[in-house]
Amino acid sequence: MLIRSVEKFLRRTDMAATKFGRLAASDPRFVLDLRQGRIPRTPVEQRIIGFMAGFEAAANQTETAHGETAHVQ
Repeated sequence: MLIRSVEKFLRRTDMAATKFGRLAASDPRFVLDLRQGRIPRTPVEQRIIGFMAGFEAAANQTETAHGETAHVQ
C-alpha cells in the first residue's frame, strides 16, 4: 500500500506530511487524504514512488560525496 511506503519515508527523512505532499504531489493535503482513505490513480501513485526513490537516491549521493557511508536498508 502506498500509505505505508509514504509513512516509512516520512519517518526516515523526518519530513512533514504537508511538505511531502507539496513536493511530491503539489498537494499539501495529499498525505492527510491518504490517511483518510484516498486511493490515488496509478499515474499519481507511480509519480509518488518515483519522488521517494529519487529523493533518497539524491540524499545517498550527497552523503557519499561528503565522505560519509551511504545508508543501506
